[in-house]
Amino acid sequence: MIYCKVPKERIAVIIGSNGEVRKKIEDYGGIRLIVGSDSGEVVVNMEEAEDPVMGLKAADVVKAIARGFTPDQALRLFGEEMYLTIIDVRDFAGKGQKRIRQVRARVIGRRGKTRELIEELTGADVSVYGNTISVIGDVAESPVAVRAITMLLEGSEHSSVYHYLEGQRQYIWAAEMGLDYYEGRE
Repeated sequence: MIYCKVPKERIAVIIGSNGEVRKKIEDYGGIRLIVGSDSGEVVVNMEEAEDPVMGLKAADVVKAIARGFTPDQALRLFGEEMYLTIIDVRDFAGKGQKRIRQVRARVIGRRGKTRELIEELTGADVSVYGNTISVIGDVAESPVAVRAITMLLEGSEHSSVYHYLEGQRQYIWAAEMGLDYYEGRE
């Protein structure tokens, strides 16, 4: 069993309309979800799971929804080589709420443009929720998106991060085509 603490306002999203999201997670993962609506605790019961890896992925889906992703985005985690990375902004900004908001804003950008650009250039999904920034992506997308976000959190200029992202597009493309990075390069 895996225990996940979920913000109370995200419990309804995990359950979904008429329990449809919960059922999808249970069916894909081969697990059973026990949702404590009052406590915000979700238990992923993997006792009957045929594939323990899918049970672990189900727990990641719950965590992703808890961190602000839509159910459709989170369900991508059941795909092969898809990963969830959660970055705690406080590791870069300290515990002061004003500084956390400033650092988080660097990743979001004006009207969400920086976050959108990271998503567009990497193919990964990015969610900024509370004190965390989370990424869902495959083995090529995730490291590039996480590195770009880390650069911003560490204070790099936006132009430097955009340049880095542009430079990594070829790598991501080659990986998606199943090519070695250098084979895809011309």
